[in-house]
Amino acid sequence: MLIFPPACSARFPFRRVLALSLGPPLFWLMLVVAAEAASGLGATRWTLDAAGSTLTYQSVKKNTVVETNKLRNLSGAVSPDGDASVTIDLNSVDSGIDVRDVRMRFLFFQTFKFPVATVSTKIDPAAIADLPTKRRLKMQLPFTLDLHGFQRSFVANVVVTLISDAQVSVASESPIEIKVEDFGLLPAIEKLQQAGDVANIVPVASVSFDFLFDADAAGKPSPAAAAAPMKTDAAKATYTDEECGNRFDTISRSGAIYFAYGSAVLDPASKPLLATAYDVIAKCPRYKIEVSGHTDSSGAPADNLALSQRRADAVASFLKAEGIAAERLRAVGYGQTRPVAPNDSNKNRALNRRIEFRAEGTP
Repeated sequence: MLIFPPACSARFPFRRVLALSLGPPLFWLMLVVAAEAASGLGATRWTLDAAGSTLTYQSVKKNTVVETNKLRNLSGAVSPDGDASVTIDLNSVDSGIDVRDVRMRFLFFQTFKFPVATVSTKIDPAAIADLPTKRRLKMQLPFTLDLHGFQRSFVANVVVTLISDAQVSVASESPIEIKVEDFGLLPAIEKLQQAGDVANIVPVASVSFDFLFDADAAGKPSPAAAAAPMKTDAAKATYTDEECGNRFDTISRSGAIYFAYGSAVLDPASKPLLATAYDVIAKCPRYKIEVSGHTDSSGAPADNLALSQRRADAVASFLKAEGIAAERLRAVGYGQTRPVAPNDSNKNRALNRRIEFRAEGTP
């Protein structure tokens, strides 16, 4: 679980998840390689046992409130030559509370653009040569974490245990701390704080893990290692009323729909979030959706009203072209009349220039 020092955190306990998820995979990899060398199976490939592995993190908000979360969907392998990598499905964040999970995914990790994090390392068989006799070793494992478009190097203290010739476990000896700022996620923490009306989210993640690796039999991973991942949003046919509301509110806060200054032409960079909005609308068939455009207070009010309407129309047109029925969408421009922040700085004005989605009722 993530435990963030008062130094930093991600707009929720979420940012820590990031760091945490990245750390464990490396450990797993190490574990796997250790098992191979220990059992003398130099030509063996090891696969992460998803069902038997856990990755948890704790997040801290209000300086003292600690929340526990998990990353459920993990996959990874260690090759016979020691190359190891673990992939973390960031959409599988699980806190037990839907709105927290949605905010973590869309506001912090921005999974519509960066759906996974990857941990990679190279294991030296000589470092685990004593594992067959000692059965348990403590060691430092260098690894690289690829998250949110950034790559950073770390060293983790891990415990590698040879359970059998066919199974190795790797666990964190101490939490791994990841700084949110190292992955360009400080702005995401601010969004989490605003969405949850929470202050002082610590921008550092503390991650713990316990992973199992299974030796592949005849070149195939064991049934446990190949277990299907938990069902995430992608597997759901429809959302509940609460889930619809959580998702419309969160994507409206993302700020990831872009237009050039004074323009109503959608920037191509908007497509990842628009694809997510399409998916949410399609899985909330009971509702009609208001797509609303908003501007800051720069310029004449009448011009801002017209611009906001054109932008709302552009988003609605995109969604219709993708397959959402026209009768389910209503585009409205509100201009500068509904600010979410004072128009007193560039940062706040940017918050006011936005597109929002709101469920209006049953069709």
